[in-house]
Amino acid sequence: MAEHDIPFEIGISTFLETTPDPATGTTISHAERLRDAIEEIVLADQVGLDVYGIGEHHRPDYAASAPAVILAAAASVTKRIRLTSAVTVLSSDDPVRVFQQFATLDAVSSGRAEIMAGRGSFIESFPLFGYSLEDYDELFEEKLELLLAIRDSEKVSWRGGHRPSFDDLGIYPRPVQQPLPVWIASGGNPESAIRAGMLGLPIVFAIIGGMPERFGQLSALYKRAAAEAGHDPAKLPIATHSHGFVAPTTAEAADKFFPSTQAAMSKLGRERGWPPYTRDSFDAARTLRGALYVGDPEFVAEKILLLRRSVGVTRFFLHVPVGSMPHREVLSAIELLGTKVAPIVRREITRETQA
Repeated sequence: MAEHDIPFEIGISTFLETTPDPATGTTISHAERLRDAIEEIVLADQVGLDVYGIGEHHRPDYAASAPAVILAAAASVTKRIRLTSAVTVLSSDDPVRVFQQFATLDAVSSGRAEIMAGRGSFIESFPLFGYSLEDYDELFEEKLELLLAIRDSEKVSWRGGHRPSFDDLGIYPRPVQQPLPVWIASGGNPESAIRAGMLGLPIVFAIIGGMPERFGQLSALYKRAAAEAGHDPAKLPIATHSHGFVAPTTAEAADKFFPSTQAAMSKLGRERGWPPYTRDSFDAARTLRGALYVGDPEFVAEKILLLRRSVGVTRFFLHVPVGSMPHREVLSAIELLGTKVAPIVRREITRETQA
């Protein structure tokens, strides 16, 4: 199976931001943002996008503490779009409950559920659920091992350091898909790429800064680890998640996307000691080789195709919005991604693979 035989997928990822609107200063409620998310997923399905992902957070400026519940609500009003966490903070969760929730989602969606498992870039969930950051890496490794054991066997016996043991117990319901897809999410850590490759699991890289092409080295590392562990790298999907926005013109896309992005990134920067987010930084990142996928449909498609060639991705997530934007503008970007960007990308991939 050649790498290009894996169907190329395009979708949306979101954290369901509920930050103040930079133009009006108003903040929508969590309930309104959750209802908006269902509309976004329905539209993404209607315009032919392949996947929609929701990232777990436990902060007042996000409404997505329970992605599986939101995705299950969307499952009943969509037909074909895949529904995934992006990500599930596995380190602070119970793998048994994670599996049960997403197996349930898989059932109600007729086999469209996925799990993206990660450590999480925010730490609020650790004290919330009684875990120590001193165990950050150990928690993830142990809980991933248990999640995969549950996925692979109906009855499991477990001994570990961070969860009560159990013997020969069944975990239900079982999913429609065999196996239920589990991805490893990484912000660019080489060890994460190697682990995913050795386990034969698909990987998703969060590319939110610098030059995306540098992830080509991580992609190669991932494939080499997979091959050395006896897996066929050509059968393993690679995804990326990047901030972006699509509008009829590149100037319009930039002007609409910048204010909310600046507000969100500046707030995060104050928390983490980063410098202020400026328009110059934004404009530099939305150039052809930058990490922001902001522009008209043709330009965004060109950037996605460049990413495919340089990193070898088989799935692309456009993360929109960053910060809070008017719902109608988010819907417009989703519609353009599905009706304009995706057809360009798919036509060019077909042309390249048939040449």
